[in-house]
Amino acid sequence: MRIGYKLAAEGFGPTELIRQAVRAEQAGFDFVEISDHYHPWLDVQGHSPFAWTVLGAIAARTDRIGLATGVTCPTVRYHPAIIAQAAATLAIVSNDRFVLGVGSGERLNEHVVGQGFPNASGRHELLREALEIIRRLWSGGYQSYEGKHLRLEDARVFDLPDRLPLIAVAASGPASVKLAAEFGDGLFATEPKPDLVDNYRAAGGTGPRYAEVAVAWAPDEEQAVRAAWETSRWSVTGWKVMSELPNPVNFDAASRTVTDDDIRQQFAVGPDVERHVQAVRKYAEAGFDHLVLQNAGPDPDGFIDFFERELADRLRALA
Repeated sequence: MRIGYKLAAEGFGPTELIRQAVRAEQAGFDFVEISDHYHPWLDVQGHSPFAWTVLGAIAARTDRIGLATGVTCPTVRYHPAIIAQAAATLAIVSNDRFVLGVGSGERLNEHVVGQGFPNASGRHELLREALEIIRRLWSGGYQSYEGKHLRLEDARVFDLPDRLPLIAVAASGPASVKLAAEFGDGLFATEPKPDLVDNYRAAGGTGPRYAEVAVAWAPDEEQAVRAAWETSRWSVTGWKVMSELPNPVNFDAASRTVTDDDIRQQFAVGPDVERHVQAVRKYAEAGFDHLVLQNAGPDPDGFIDFFERELADRLRALA
């Protein structure tokens, strides 16, 4: 069992994210995962720095802790040739500590370059082509590609690591699970669904299974609930909403009816160790083995201390 810490790039500026990553390494987390957004989900979150710059700085400031994107969309806002180059460089400067998490993206971040955003089947077609391009570039030499959506012309990534990064593909249903098994080295999910892992294995997937676990730590439960509602109530709306709305103001409007009880159902809230352990247990029992704690509480240092002091040993025992 590997336990990760989510760097919420929508909620903190770049220097603070770097500081949190250093503290997470000191506290014994196995890896950090950063969201790769252009916009935050809500304006009140107030941040959205360039994830790749932050990861490079973390690589220089840490020695042991793994690094991952959670997740990058390599199709619209980025061309996959750029991600192939960026991931290869980060693998080198981090001494092979980097995992490339990829997904089909959200309109929130991808519409900004003015090229539109396709429907779900179109996104999967794009992601498949992007992964083919990344794999081709990582094989070395000059490469070209002519797909239905994406093209590559005489491109070469000159600096390739001795060990290529693992690619973990985000999945929420049969089509994306198949894509993860065929083109990825691992699975990435946000729900504790055993069928995702079962279908991934049935399709031939044998790699690590990443999942994000929503928690909100604070010294008292009400404080945790209030903090999660203010910054993270968007997550209650579900993926069909989260992938489609274009701007933070839309997520604000769509999530105004979320209640405190909704937050309690979605997040492990408050200071109770058992509540956090039970939230993580669901994912472990579903077959996930790389679990990322996504804290929506108001005090990141308090949460990291809580993990180090009371939670780490309990979670590792779940394996």
